[in-house]
Amino acid sequence: MGNEIILDDFVFIESETDTEGFITRVNPDFIKISGYTENELIGRPHNIIRHPDMPKAVFKEMWDTIKSGHTYKGLMKNLTKNGDYYWIKATIKPFKDKYTGKEGFISIRVPTTREEILEAEALYSNMK
Repeated sequence: MGNEIILDDFVFIESETDTEGFITRVNPDFIKISGYTENELIGRPHNIIRHPDMPKAVFKEMWDTIKSGHTYKGLMKNLTKNGDYYWIKATIKPFKDKYTGKEGFISIRVPTTREEILEAEALYSNMK
């Protein structure tokens, strides 16, 4: 399914969601790499970029971790609008805006190494 996009070292993908996982903010790198426009992303579930190769157990662990108030870190294979894919190292944490009281999750995603990708692919294929 699709071609792999190799991210350069300076990519910094950022997004915010509400507590249900609907996208409320994206940065330019997210827009550029995903192939979606900002309007196509805002208000949509973040799983719009979930690659079908990703085991459901990874997302269960992620949701359990962030909903309990902790930070989740892990490797993810994401899908672009045109069917290509890319691997990233994700850090996702809950937040609460002290001025507005708005709660949600912020996700920072950066490039990962080929070695980490190979380890994740082996682990994830065993989980499916």
